[in-house]
Amino acid sequence: MTALPRLSIGLPVYNGEEYLAEALDALLGQTYEDFELVISDNASTDGTQDICRRYAAKDSRIRYLRLPRNIGAAPNHNYVFTECRGELFKWASHDDLYARDLLRRCVEALDERPEVILAHSGQAVIDGDGQVKVPYEYGLATDSPHAPERFRSLLFEPGGDDFYGVMRADVLRRVKPHDSYHHADRTFVAEITLHGPFHQVPELLYFRRDHPTRAERANPSKRSRCVNLDPRRAGPLHPTPRLLAEYVWGFASAIRRAPLSTADRRACYRHLAAWMTSRVRPGAGERVEDRAPVGPGGLTVSVDALVAGREGRQA
Repeated sequence: MTALPRLSIGLPVYNGEEYLAEALDALLGQTYEDFELVISDNASTDGTQDICRRYAAKDSRIRYLRLPRNIGAAPNHNYVFTECRGELFKWASHDDLYARDLLRRCVEALDERPEVILAHSGQAVIDGDGQVKVPYEYGLATDSPHAPERFRSLLFEPGGDDFYGVMRADVLRRVKPHDSYHHADRTFVAEITLHGPFHQVPELLYFRRDHPTRAERANPSKRSRCVNLDPRRAGPLHPTPRLLAEYVWGFASAIRRAPLSTADRRACYRHLAAWMTSRVRPGAGERVEDRAPVGPGGLTVSVDALVAGREGRQA
């Protein structure tokens, strides 16, 4: 690894002791090694701190930061990015899994395609035991050379998890930081794609874990999800209608800020108007794990053969 790592991985976490060690093993066992792993602990009250410190003592690529209080998931995501130094950046989740070649294949894709600003891979949803329950075929047109088409696709089609792709950090610095209104991650990714196309590596390398304590499950209402993103949303000044209005305005303001031609900007506004006035079909815009519950008919493929394993798994 070089003195200044090429890639930075930012891992925000709060009370992640159940799956954190497994996620760290998968990241530290990647075939691509020129990275730093910056962990921002959002004042966890469980064993997260002990796990992080033990791993940091064993691997110099880890930098562990602990916040004095819980500032919410969205500010913590933004904070960990500001602490990273690489020309490439990736957010990682404490409960997901990553095949050994994920980082290498994404970095290679960015090197081979200078016009691409974000690279991700094929993905599947796994359960708490690491069994694949929903394989997901990526169908968004984020690879289009035309910004309005990329934007239209993100509006009308069920989203993937490009938020967790490997991105060019200079592009990420040019977009508005992650907000905390309803579906703020969707407007955030939409603004990123207005700056350039994405690339999906055609291999199953990313495994998004779905479990009862996941933020989306533990906070079923729009209000509670937004409060989890930022505790300041708990007050009476942030009712659900405001959270929804900010969601719509997030798309509009992303179009306004993006480096688009006049024609492309108008096309994006037309797509947004069509999305606002249309009756969205059931399930549109949801993540795949929100649409397909675990059941006996699902797949039971283990990802153990794809994900790196290290002796520190029980740290």
